[in-house]
Amino acid sequence: MGPDRMRVPFGDLARQYEVISDEVDQAVSRVLRRGSFILGEELANFEREFAAYLGCRYVIGVGSGTEALHLALTAAGVGPGDEVITAANTCVPTASAISSSGAKVVLVDIDPTSFNIQPGELERAIGPNTRAIVPVHLYGQAADMDPILDIARRKSISVVEDAAQAHGASYKSKKLGVIGDAGCFSFYPSKNLGAFGDAGAVATDNDDIAKGVRQLRNYGEERRYFHKIKGFNSRLDEIQAAILRAKLPHLDAWNLRRREIARFYDREIANSLVSKPAELSYGEHNYHLYAIRCPHRNALQAHLTGLGIATFIHYPVCVHMQEAYAELDKGSGSYPHAESAAGEVLSLPVFPELTDDEIKIVADSVNAFTPRT
Repeated sequence: MGPDRMRVPFGDLARQYEVISDEVDQAVSRVLRRGSFILGEELANFEREFAAYLGCRYVIGVGSGTEALHLALTAAGVGPGDEVITAANTCVPTASAISSSGAKVVLVDIDPTSFNIQPGELERAIGPNTRAIVPVHLYGQAADMDPILDIARRKSISVVEDAAQAHGASYKSKKLGVIGDAGCFSFYPSKNLGAFGDAGAVATDNDDIAKGVRQLRNYGEERRYFHKIKGFNSRLDEIQAAILRAKLPHLDAWNLRRREIARFYDREIANSLVSKPAELSYGEHNYHLYAIRCPHRNALQAHLTGLGIATFIHYPVCVHMQEAYAELDKGSGSYPHAESAAGEVLSLPVFPELTDDEIKIVADSVNAFTPRT
C-alpha cells in the first residue's frame, strides 16, 4: 500500500492547516500587503514572543535548525582545531552543524532509557581540545541537564542544546533550549512548532552569543554594509515568521494532545515484544516522536505498513556509521547502546489531529504483531 493510501498517516500537515487556515492566511496576507520580506516586523515580533514563551532574553531567527547550531557554536567561540561532543544516535544535521563550525565531532553513547547522552560517558570523552557539548533532546525528551552542566562548568566548556525536537518540552519545570549557554530550534514543517519551509532559531541569555548570531546570520554586518566579522546568509524570512506567530499560541494545546496520544499508547499497547518509551521523572516529554523498540523492528514495520499504518525509523544509522563521517574511525560496537537503538526503534503516528479511532487502530495493530518463525 502506497504512502498516499495509508489508513493512518504518520503525519498530516494539511489537517493542521484546515484548523488554523484563517489565522495562517491572514498572517501571510499581512506580510504580502506590507511588502517587507527580510528582517522585518514579523521576525522581530516572533523573536520577542518566542523568547517570552521560552523564558529567555533573546531569540534570533535563522534559516534552519542546522544553521542555528552552526551559528550558535561559532558565536560561542568554537572553530577549527576544537572538538564538540554530541550523541552518537542523533540525526546527522547535528554533526553537520559541528563540522560547519570547523570543529571535530566527538561522539558518546546514550542512556538506553532516555535515548540521550550518558553524563558518565560524556566526562570520559572530554579532552584538551573540547570546546562545547551539544546535548540532543531526542524525540522531545530532555537530556539530563544538571550533570551535563556540572561537567561543563568544571571544565569551562560551552553547552549548546539541540532542541530541534523539543519545542515546549521541559526539564525540572524549565523549558528546554534555555538551560545551557544557547538552545537551537528547528521549525521544519513537521516539528511541534513548524513553519511552511526551513526555519530555525537560537535562544540564549548570553549577550555575546546573541550579538554574534545576529551578525553571523547576516554576512557579519554590525550595521548595513559594515561587516565586523565574516558571516553567512541565514535569515528567518518574514512569511515564515508570520506563520510561526500564528502557530505559537497553539503549541501548548498541540503538545497536550500529543501527550494524550502517548498515554493511550502507553495504556493500550500490550505486545510483549515491544518496549514503550519512558518519560523521565525530571522532565515533561513533548512527544515529537513516540518511538517504540522491538527486536523485530523491520518485520513490525512491514506488518503495520500492510495494515495501512505509516511509521518511520528515527534514525537507522548512527553518525559514526555514516560514510560522511568515516574519518571518526569508529566501527560497529563503538557505541553499543546507540547502535542497538538504531536497529530497534520505530516511530508510531503521533500528531495532534490524529483521531481517537486512528490511535486505537495503531495500538490494536501493534498488539496483533507476531514475528514469523
